[in-house]
Amino acid sequence: MATTDIATAEEIDRRVEAADTARRAKRSAAAKEVGELAQRRTVLAEQLAEVERQLGEVLADASDVLEIDELARFTNIPAADLTAWLTSRKPPRTAKKKRPAATASSGAPSAAKTSTNGQAPVPPQPAVPRTDSADAPDRVTAGVT
Repeated sequence: MATTDIATAEEIDRRVEAADTARRAKRSAAAKEVGELAQRRTVLAEQLAEVERQLGEVLADASDVLEIDELARFTNIPAADLTAWLTSRKPPRTAKKKRPAATASSGAPSAAKTSTNGQAPVPPQPAVPRTDSADAPDRVTAGVT
């Protein structure tokens, strides 16, 4: 190979930049397309979730006049799909009853309380360590050097 065929430093820079520009354009286009498709997917997933919620509500509202198997026969929609839409819907929230406020005497045990059999409750005994070693496995020491 003759030395006159070797590219100059400026020509090498120009070629590298041209290659990088083409690569950068492809990378940018791919990243933009992925971003747009992901955004579109998010919108569609939200719409699908809303439709499934509505299906669940309609199925729940109609459950007193139309059974799942019957609806599956009428619509050619698999009963498993209908059941999934019905069971995946969020049940309506109900108001929870407030618990009565605890009083000072309700938290502490009372000596006057009796158990259901009419006898005073027996206080719990602390655990005592076992002295029986018959069930304990033999210890094996490791021969570490």
